[in-house]
Amino acid sequence: MEFDTIAAISTALGEGAIGIVRLSGDEAVAIADKIYKGAKPLSEAASHTIVYGYIMDGETRVEEAMVSIMRAPRTFTREDVVEINCHGGLVSVNKVLKLALKHGARLAEPGEFTKRAFLNGRIDLSQAEGVMDLIRAKTDKAMNVALGQVEGRLSKKIAILRQALLETVASVEVNIDYPEYDAEVVTHDLLIEKANFVEREIDKLLGTANQGKILREGLSTVIVGRPNVGKSSLLNSLVHEEKAIVTDIAGTTRDVIEEYVNVRGVPLRLVDTAGIRETEDMVERIGVERSRQVLKEAELILLVLNYGEELSSEDEALFEAVKHLNVIVIVNKTDVEQKIDLNRVRELAEGRPVVTTSLIKDEGVDELESAIASLFFEGDLESGDATYVSNSRHIALLEQAKSTIQDAKSAIDMGVPIDLVQIDITRTRELLGEIIGDSVHESLIDQLFSQFCLGK
Repeated sequence: MEFDTIAAISTALGEGAIGIVRLSGDEAVAIADKIYKGAKPLSEAASHTIVYGYIMDGETRVEEAMVSIMRAPRTFTREDVVEINCHGGLVSVNKVLKLALKHGARLAEPGEFTKRAFLNGRIDLSQAEGVMDLIRAKTDKAMNVALGQVEGRLSKKIAILRQALLETVASVEVNIDYPEYDAEVVTHDLLIEKANFVEREIDKLLGTANQGKILREGLSTVIVGRPNVGKSSLLNSLVHEEKAIVTDIAGTTRDVIEEYVNVRGVPLRLVDTAGIRETEDMVERIGVERSRQVLKEAELILLVLNYGEELSSEDEALFEAVKHLNVIVIVNKTDVEQKIDLNRVRELAEGRPVVTTSLIKDEGVDELESAIASLFFEGDLESGDATYVSNSRHIALLEQAKSTIQDAKSAIDMGVPIDLVQIDITRTRELLGEIIGDSVHESLIDQLFSQFCLGK
């Protein structure tokens, strides 16, 4: 396909040591040559080299720069790529970009460089989505999972399944179209064998979906409890920063405070809420109502109790409110005299983890982090080698593919003719193809890449 030449700033906007303006397309080198002055023209530079010179606006020096030349097809986009490395800062990089646009480049759309890499066959769609996950990763483990996707780990698994289905479909068609030849007779037993293999492999991938999605999107975690039990202190302990105001006055937190934290490689979208209680204070009452709302949307509840106070009816009401959710009970303030009935707490917890802490002394935080990690991940997460499915689109397509392969198996069991069973097998292959972009609508491609940052 023929594309025009695009340009964009590829580094984060703001002050920095270096800013990079990237160009990609057939005219990338020629356009860069129009604004560059060095020992020799960029057109004479060898591929994959970097040269020193100046960015010029006519006879005026605009910037000092190091310019990287990378010629097709050995580039990210499989087009000629030029990267102009200049001083970081809004003014300098914007001047260089404006000059590139003035001399024939077009401003790139969000994600257009990665989109071209996909359209030119450099990467498939799941790898392209992995690029965005890599940029957005908030923990080392999330980054490793995304890196595996960029490297094509999921793509290879999908390719194996699609090949198995293709061979099955091909065998069916040979037997239908050329019954006189000695082609392998496709029996229902062979179809069942292939269908079982595909279903097992899809199940394995879906088995990683919960963990993968948590690593990609973060675990929505809400801290709840009565006022002054230590919710804000817990937030500060997990964030390792004084993000929330902590006082002895009940009702200090009057709104929802949200922060990302890394708990043993698991990203938590941690929300500190206003203490849930009946109050006449209008502002606090609004905060309490917001707390009840985020409670309904949480994937993990950290229910905080006070070691130095007896269980109240409000505490027991909170246990009832989170009865069917993932909950870790934290009994805080073990540095004061015990008044709470821990046996009753464990009874209300109904087998869910109970951790005692003294956040003022930084005691029990390790045990809490361990409880959070083990609740969602059995043992250590082996993100280095395993293939994790983390993308909601991929998960939905795998679930649909599982459903259609099960339909094929049901049809086989009922003795449906193999040419009709083939319809479900072909549909399964198409659904798996949508994951890697082999069979996907153009509008979906545009939508996916529009979520990327400009310059990527």
